[in-house]
Amino acid sequence: LTPDVQLVTAEPDQAHQLAHELARVAALTFPLACPPTAAAQNIASFIDTHLSADRFAQYLTDPDRAVITAAQSGRIVGYAMIIHDSADACAELSKIYVLPDQHGSGIAWALMQRALDIARDWRVRRVWLGVNRENQRAQRFYAKCGFRINGTRTFQVGAQIENDYVMVQEL
Repeated sequence: LTPDVQLVTAEPDQAHQLAHELARVAALTFPLACPPTAAAQNIASFIDTHLSADRFAQYLTDPDRAVITAAQSGRIVGYAMIIHDSADACAELSKIYVLPDQHGSGIAWALMQRALDIARDWRVRRVWLGVNRENQRAQRFYAKCGFRINGTRTFQVGAQIENDYVMVQEL
């Protein structure tokens, strides 16, 4: 990670300030995680429903979520979101995305390490995530970070059902 990249765990009072920029980054990066068969209208529907500025404002003020931003020259170039499930003593790594021109820069690795540190601070036993079965690049990254395939799930993107692997890391 280069010294000009700052990782920050967002505070709830930053929701208004960060929500629009996070939504912009999400709209650019979420389609990259989708399989080529995903219809553009389904991807757009998912982004509108789950990755809008209004949704990010909600995520940023949710006490059971942590949103970590990676900024370079004052602009967000990546983010991760982890969700605490205290009832099951686990956490879901819900989102981790980096702008395409930053792939290979170490930003995703740094975001992952910060998310796992937060999970440890929450004293959870495991972190899990869902990754599309066709997204081999992401699967390789998660495996390098210590995650292993532990099952499957379906994931709805607009009107389309996608098939994901569930990957888990025991802490």
